[in-house]
Amino acid sequence: MYYIGIDLGGTNIAAGVVDENHRIIKKASVPTGATRPADEITADIAALCRRVATEAGITIGDVEYIGIATPGSAKCDTGEILYANNLPFSNYNMSEKLSSMLGEEKRVYIENDANAAAKAESVAGAAKGTDYSVMITLGTGVGGGIIINGQVYTGFNYAGAELGHIVIKKGGRPCSCGRRGCWETYSSATGLVKTTREKIEECRRTGRKTVMEEMIGGDLSRVSGRTAFAAKRRGDEAASEVVEEYINDLVCGLVNIINIFQPNVLSIGGGISGEGDYLLDMLPEKVFAETYSRGDTPQCKLKIAELGNDAGIIGAAALGR
Repeated sequence: MYYIGIDLGGTNIAAGVVDENHRIIKKASVPTGATRPADEITADIAALCRRVATEAGITIGDVEYIGIATPGSAKCDTGEILYANNLPFSNYNMSEKLSSMLGEEKRVYIENDANAAAKAESVAGAAKGTDYSVMITLGTGVGGGIIINGQVYTGFNYAGAELGHIVIKKGGRPCSCGRRGCWETYSSATGLVKTTREKIEECRRTGRKTVMEEMIGGDLSRVSGRTAFAAKRRGDEAASEVVEEYINDLVCGLVNIINIFQPNVLSIGGGISGEGDYLLDMLPEKVFAETYSRGDTPQCKLKIAELGNDAGIIGAAALGR
């Protein structure tokens, strides 16, 4: 049994032939060309499907179905992309269009990319073998995906699992969603960079020495999500304060999610998850000191997501199963 998973991004479109054991057999990609009309992008997806199938030694006819992980909101029961930021899709029926362009009856499933990544981790990654899981991604924002009874949870309007937009500090930092104090304004890589810059500026005002200043060569634009973690490893006190603040904010959101969903596994992906065990080792004691389930109650497991950049392809290819 073969499936094709498509990871539709603003920069590139990646495709993979995936077998029944969720293993990628062959991958290929093309630039998205996001400023072009929707039909042109869809035509490239169709051509990419044919290409990756041929390179895998099969035909489109051998493929059970095609799954697409897309940014934005997807109406999975009709195959429509309702809206995708930075892509020209608005109430666009990708399922019908792609099936038509492939020239044969072919099922096409559509899902939000964060939801697809959560699906991937549940079938082949950190949450494999579980029925209830949540995945969060700590990148430019904080993305989320929820799996309940093995299925993606979207809400009645397909806009569920916007986990980055729970408020952890009322009246806090302004968020692009219009609220203030959203979790992603503190726990995303963008939020961590902002906190790090604020600490460096504070050190400048007070004359306090910090390795972080040396690391960025005095240029605040060089601060990244890794700066504070790297400086903390070197014993820098100011960096340790940044990391401590970041971890406390991250824990606040994690506990909220665990208390609501009580998943078997909560996996953490995205750029900051690259800190791996160094990040993970700082979380359990703080998280489980605050979760509602205590004593002999089974506890959620915190893990680093395992599938990385392949999660979109694998999750898309699992949407019909």
